[in-house]
Amino acid sequence: MPAEKILVVDDEQSMTQFLAIVLRKEGYQVETVNSGRDALDKAKSDAFDVVITDIKMPGIDGIQVLQGIKKIDPAIPVVIMTAYASQQSAIDAVNLGAFQYLIKNAKNDEIKLVVRNAIEMRRVRVENQYLKRELRRGHDEKTIIGSSEEMTRVFKMVDKVADSEATIMIQGESGTGKELIAREVHYRSRRAQGPFVSINCGAIPRDLLESNLFGHIKGSFTGAVRDSAGMFQVAEGGTFFLDEVGEMPLATQVKLLRALQEREIIPVGGTQPIKIDCRLVAATNADLDREVAEGRFRADLFYRLNVIPIKLPPLRQRRDDIPLLVDHFLKRHAQNGTPKTVSKEAMDLLMKHDWAGNVRELENVMERALILDESGTIEPEDLPDKIRFGQSQRGSLIIDSPTMTLEELEKEYILKVLNYTHWQKKKASEVLGINASTLYRKLIAYGVERPGAERGAEEEPPRGPDDREAHAA
Repeated sequence: MPAEKILVVDDEQSMTQFLAIVLRKEGYQVETVNSGRDALDKAKSDAFDVVITDIKMPGIDGIQVLQGIKKIDPAIPVVIMTAYASQQSAIDAVNLGAFQYLIKNAKNDEIKLVVRNAIEMRRVRVENQYLKRELRRGHDEKTIIGSSEEMTRVFKMVDKVADSEATIMIQGESGTGKELIAREVHYRSRRAQGPFVSINCGAIPRDLLESNLFGHIKGSFTGAVRDSAGMFQVAEGGTFFLDEVGEMPLATQVKLLRALQEREIIPVGGTQPIKIDCRLVAATNADLDREVAEGRFRADLFYRLNVIPIKLPPLRQRRDDIPLLVDHFLKRHAQNGTPKTVSKEAMDLLMKHDWAGNVRELENVMERALILDESGTIEPEDLPDKIRFGQSQRGSLIIDSPTMTLEELEKEYILKVLNYTHWQKKKASEVLGINASTLYRKLIAYGVERPGAERGAEEEPPRGPDDREAHAA
């Protein structure tokens, strides 16, 4: 793999020589020029991964170099060098899109760190140019279906707020389509050409969440074998979707609040703040007002996130949309390109069901029915028993004593659902309306094990993709 290429620009030849020596020792290819005009000519004829430029130069200065580079290739990170940390022009340069600024007498390790971070940012941006096309294709395939009054209100709100920069809080039960709404906001906004990045706070172990959000410096904790950019940096220029934000630990909430207020982050183990430019869309299936009242979620962060609330109705409150959704899922999952139909009797059952898992549950049911049906028309016998015979088939929750605590009732209900789903925990979590990771923690807290299972043979808690990568590292 060829070494990364860096362009160093400074009217002082001694400075360009010094930086070239430092960076070549790190294995980079380095080219140097002594004027802004030469820098722009070089950038037009050759490809660079990072540009480092002095801010004060005769003729074309560093700000003009920054603006010229951004016109040539917006994905190239530009690092501004300045004589003084407080120099307003350097701060202005960062606001105009510079990756970071460096003091000219910075230590070698600091120079290396900034360049490594800039190269990581360049890599992410290049990948995003490809991923944007894939994400847009996925967005086109996963459109939001609904014509009910409740969903019409949601669509109107999305139209109003999509092109603003305000933070949005999407509230809704599990399976209602919160991420689809977040994507819709992104693709209708002025940031549509930027990346859409999402992270589920409930799917990542708490001790790794901060690193996933803000990045980390090599050696900052066990397993940190290299510097890593956080998701805030990956989402640069686009939208960052923070799902299940109610699962975030209080200590991480403090750092998220600072990131929103200052528009900058500090990686785990780092000391230098990094400016960020992304729009935040948060989502939760929890009652955050109650979480705030009970001290589990910071009030100041809640108000920062809840600038524009969007409430998604559960499927049972918009039953008029069920036929549209059924038709959509039949076409999406049709085999051999021939969609099937649904009999009136089967549709009546679908309309009456309460859909605890909302749209996600409906899609799963329709996919199953398509597999089981052999006639070309979905009939009642192709549907699960709980839909055919009603919720009564689950059995009623037995309260052994009027003095049972809420915890005892919750434990009993969780056991009931686990038995009903044959201990398929992912399915049980959907029925319960909680994350699989939350269910796993409750089972540990209550000491619940599957009857007949060997102790210690329980599967590992669900992990997000970022967690797997961190462990692999």
